[in-house]
Amino acid sequence: ALLAARMGKTRIVAETGAGQHGVAVATVCSMLGLECVIYMGGEDIRRQPATVARMTLLGAEVRAVETGSRRVKDAISASVREWVTSLPSTHLLLGTVVGPAPYPRIVRDFQTVIGAETRADILRAEGRL
Repeated sequence: ALLAARMGKTRIVAETGAGQHGVAVATVCSMLGLECVIYMGGEDIRRQPATVARMTLLGAEVRAVETGSRRVKDAISASVREWVTSLPSTHLLLGTVVGPAPYPRIVRDFQTVIGAETRADILRAEGRL
């Protein structure tokens, strides 16, 4: 989102499955004053009403995807379609390891940090994995 703001983008489009990525994106958009559109599968919306409420409270527009399996893969497709039709104003903030370079590498590297920290914490607490 910081990159988007630096590039002069005014809106962020993202996808989410269970909602954690959507809440994170909605939070940073709220802090930076960016418009936020989150695509979420209709099936996932029905399963995660509290998370949808959090995103909405943070100012995000949560759009239900009712095509295909109505899950995260369809939300990814919808968010990419939205992004490519509004490139001048919009930045795509993916939360999964798909999409154009450098996004898969960025997501992989950041998720690796989480795994490494978790592993170290478990070893410190338990002395083994």
